[in-house]
Amino acid sequence: MEIGVEEIKQWLQQLSQTLQNKKEYLTDLDQAIGDGDHGLNMARGFKEVSVKIENTSYTDLGLIFKDTGMTLLTKVGGASGPLYGTAFIKCATVLTGKVTMNVSELTDALEAALNGIQARGKANLFDKTMIDVWEPVVSYLKDHKDSVDWEDVMRLSNEKMEATKDLEAKKGRASYLGKRSIGFIDPGATSSAYFFTELSKVLKGVSK
Repeated sequence: MEIGVEEIKQWLQQLSQTLQNKKEYLTDLDQAIGDGDHGLNMARGFKEVSVKIENTSYTDLGLIFKDTGMTLLTKVGGASGPLYGTAFIKCATVLTGKVTMNVSELTDALEAALNGIQARGKANLFDKTMIDVWEPVVSYLKDHKDSVDWEDVMRLSNEKMEATKDLEAKKGRASYLGKRSIGFIDPGATSSAYFFTELSKVLKGVSK
């Protein structure tokens, strides 16, 4: 499978639309255990990304990932801007100069993104953060580089997002609640599930 700029543009546009549609839901999740701004920040940031990439011609994948990351860093407040911005910029470092990529190269980029998120947010698996979606999805991709079932990626990302409901928050504003954070789905894990779901939808179409 060859993944190029057009596929990445399509993914980012779909992700932006999903975040607009789910803005209130993400806000409700974040009001329960966080600052209450995750939905607004993510919707605003990816709308800016959508406008940026729509009006820019890209010669390689690294540039579109870099532009996305820098837009999120400069336009999104709270924790989500730096974390998602870092993720895309780390992807860009792996993909610079590549006109297309295969699943193995995409996996390498997403692993670099995961490492960047962990370094920036200091979170680990089961801390009730976006890492609880990112780490199992990246692990799946590393184990199935030659045989990825994108339906499985969608299922996995959503299962891991739902599983954060049973976790006690160890990082961020939610950690102040201690055990009272149990019973709520993490908003960052939710937006991460949207991230991987929309990516999977596009790549499922390419792989047919």
